[in-house]
Amino acid sequence: MNQKAFCSWSGGKDSCLALNRAIKNGYEITHLLTMCDETGERSRSHSISREMMRAQAEAIGFKLLMPSASWQNYETVFVEELKRLKAQNIDAAIFGDIDLQAHRDWEEQVCAAAKIEAVLPLWNENRLDLVNEFIGEGFRSVVICVNEKFLPKEFCGRIFDEQFVKDLPEGVDACGENGEFHTFVFDGKLFKNPMPYKIDEIYHHAPVFPSGDAASFYYAKLIL
Repeated sequence: MNQKAFCSWSGGKDSCLALNRAIKNGYEITHLLTMCDETGERSRSHSISREMMRAQAEAIGFKLLMPSASWQNYETVFVEELKRLKAQNIDAAIFGDIDLQAHRDWEEQVCAAAKIEAVLPLWNENRLDLVNEFIGEGFRSVVICVNEKFLPKEFCGRIFDEQFVKDLPEGVDACGENGEFHTFVFDGKLFKNPMPYKIDEIYHHAPVFPSGDAASFYYAKLIL
């Protein structure tokens, strides 16, 4: 295929599996794109430090772009970044969403604005099958965020593996696709070497989103 593409990158298992699928399907991945908060020091999606994100990208051998944005100008900044990538003859964007239609609609909208194709390699596949594929491919990840509405603090900082999935309460999605938890991948077939990390602390954060909705999360602060 040899079509140039970048991967929208959270550092977690779904974007990692989507990247792995895209490579298998013949896409030439040129960059990873991670949106950061206004400070530029943490990822917008999972609140992972710039240092950890850069170390992860280096471990798998891809260039990492980390533009900063507020929730208010997020879409504008994202589209501007896509247009810069398009100018480098990058024609496709890889996303790790599974079946949240609102996410897909937004991704297709912003990609269309930059004349880039939105590619979702995991779309509409069975969630448990995707979990089994991720683990079966040899990828390893740590749970770095849990939504207190769905999971207690004790799940934060655990390794995402078969036992973690078995221990999930009834009604909690095995992929965390509904925002129940997030992960950080530190080893697997794309990695030159396992990525070392330490959990510095587990801390609580209760953000209020632009919609006015509030939530309560526990985060594992990862350090090298």
